Amino acid sequence: MAKPVSPQDMFDLWQKMVNPGAYPLQSLMFPVLDAKELEKKIAELEVVEHWLKANLNMLQLSIKSLEYQRQMVKGGERIRQAMEEGSAPEAPGGAEEIPNPALWAWNMMAQAGTEAAEAMGRAVEAAGEAASEAARDAGQPKPKPKAKRKKPAGD
Repeated sequence: MAKPVSPQDMFDLWQKMVNPGAYPLQSLMFPVLDAKELEKKIAELEVVEHWLKANLNMLQLSIKSLEYQRQMVKGGERIRQAMEEGSAPEAPGGAEEIPNPALWAWNMMAQAGTEAAEAMGRAVEAAGEAASEAARDAGQPKPKPKAKRKKPAGD
């Protein structure tokens, strides 16, 4: 004679079928009222979340490194073709020189210095023009440049 199947056996069978990972589904049907049990489940799920984030970050890093390798291979092909043709390789976008990413801070400071020098030059020119206009408005003649004297040939 066969053993009778109880409702608890049916529930256990259904739970194993639906959730083979052995996480109990009791919380879906019967809420857990024990705070320690809830804290334990929260901690377990946070661990899983951190693990998934770590895997996602590793996957993104792998994608970025493969894209970098692809660009390096394409660049190498372009240089090889240029060498076969006997001409210098052209930089993408028509640029004369490809900037070195390791020198970004230096390049930024050099550009800022160049822009500051140009701005200072424009300010000096504007100040000179303003002084000339002020002198003209005041009725004073502009100072004339002094003529250089020639030295006598006999001295």
